[in-house]
Amino acid sequence: MKRIFVDTSAWVAVANRRDQHHVTAANFYKEIFKEFDELLTTNLVVSETYILLRLDCGLDVALSWWERIASSLKVKIIYADPDLTEEAISILRRYDDQHFSLTDAVSFALMKKTKITDAFAFDVHFAIAGFLQSPQKA
Repeated sequence: MKRIFVDTSAWVAVANRRDQHHVTAANFYKEIFKEFDELLTTNLVVSETYILLRLDCGLDVALSWWERIASSLKVKIIYADPDLTEEAISILRRYDDQHFSLTDAVSFALMKKTKITDAFAFDVHFAIAGFLQSPQKA
């Protein structure tokens, strides 16, 4: 099964037409939807994305985004549990010179656990943590 992780930065760029990465993100999203069997994300990423869309685009856009991903057969939302959170804290300690958020660290822990190497993200922290960040900048 071919899987990719989708970060807040990507979800926001796909849904927010005013985002600087919107066109790139929308085109890449269409590609990965065809290429990958599963798009993984976490409930923490969903929470971040919802609030950013709600604040910048309004309730209708935020809820529409939620309804699309919640009903998608390809999008799988993984809920952070104590084990993922514990591993995330270890990652935060290991990368103490970086400003990773807890959401980032839980994402990295999940990717490590599920052996996912690719992230649809515009957040450079994924590359710093050793993952392949896509789409690649031209």
